[in-house]
Amino acid sequence: KKKTKNTPDILLNHMDDINLHYRFLNWRRRIREIREVRAVRYRDRWRNMLRDGEILRYQGDSDEVGCFVAARPLSKKRRYFEVTVNDTGVRGMIAVGLVPPSHKLEHQPGWLPHSVAFHADDGKLYNGSTVGQQFGAKCCRGDRIGCGISFDSDDGQITVFFTKNGEEIGRVDIPASDDLYPAVGMHSLGEEVVLDLNAEWRVEDDDGQMIVDSHEEDWSRLHDVKVTGTLLEYTGKGKSIVDVGLAQARRPLNPRFHYFELEITDAGEKCYIALGLARRDYPKDKHPGWNKGSIAYHADDGKLFHGSGVGDPFGPRCFEGDIMGCGIMFPRDFNIDGGGEGFVSFSTPP
Repeated sequence: KKKTKNTPDILLNHMDDINLHYRFLNWRRRIREIREVRAVRYRDRWRNMLRDGEILRYQGDSDEVGCFVAARPLSKKRRYFEVTVNDTGVRGMIAVGLVPPSHKLEHQPGWLPHSVAFHADDGKLYNGSTVGQQFGAKCCRGDRIGCGISFDSDDGQITVFFTKNGEEIGRVDIPASDDLYPAVGMHSLGEEVVLDLNAEWRVEDDDGQMIVDSHEEDWSRLHDVKVTGTLLEYTGKGKSIVDVGLAQARRPLNPRFHYFELEITDAGEKCYIALGLARRDYPKDKHPGWNKGSIAYHADDGKLFHGSGVGDPFGPRCFEGDIMGCGIMFPRDFNIDGGGEGFVSFSTPP
């Protein structure tokens, strides 16, 4: 085989392509492993209940406890949730509170160690015991019961507070040990509640101003999209093809921050959700992927759109609870100023 002066450069470039290819494969494998772990870890649990969207109904013979435990614990970003009592049933034995990940579903929240809950039937607080302490008024149909946490304490304690119809009714300090998961208990026929895991609780600072971490500074453009913390909500009309909501991040992806994700908390009527990349001046009334200078994975049909209104089959459709991701695999010699090529990758539900 004839050798040339450029042979070493050609071999080096070939090796760089191989290394980049294997890095890309390892990256996709890692994303798949993370997704599999999350699928097992982040899963709602319930017993003796029927769940219809956000509605929880007791299903039992009133001798057995019904219990629901949310998939994710409360955290500094999501520290509050609410339930609305649709029906108190026979006895109104509805409990709202927090439990550790090991909580047994045959017990009401608050009965077992490391769990705490407010019980609507007697207005008592149960803190790791089957004996409650008087805490507030009983609750009736239409009442909203809320539970949240505060991380302000420095002595190894977490403050848990409870609300009724938007007003705080009391708080209690508990040891900061395991993660605490939102939980709802029921214990009689006919009981039904509406669960809102994305409810907000705004507190006032010393000047009486509302503290709201909107995260709006993270976005350069918001069109028909409302930002509440890390939650994006479509606010448009949704009646025609141009009624598109667009949220475009302020900063582009780069070799250091090359990947992002979203979780579908509500799929809406048709799950017209698109995740991808677009140029800075992308039209605000077009889904990412439809126009030139953009690429996106669409959740409703599992297709990839790359600068065209016609998509190609790419992956599974996505639903509520699914996590979608998008990233760029930059080559090692990528120069932000000089440009270059990289692989665009999407992660999809298993």
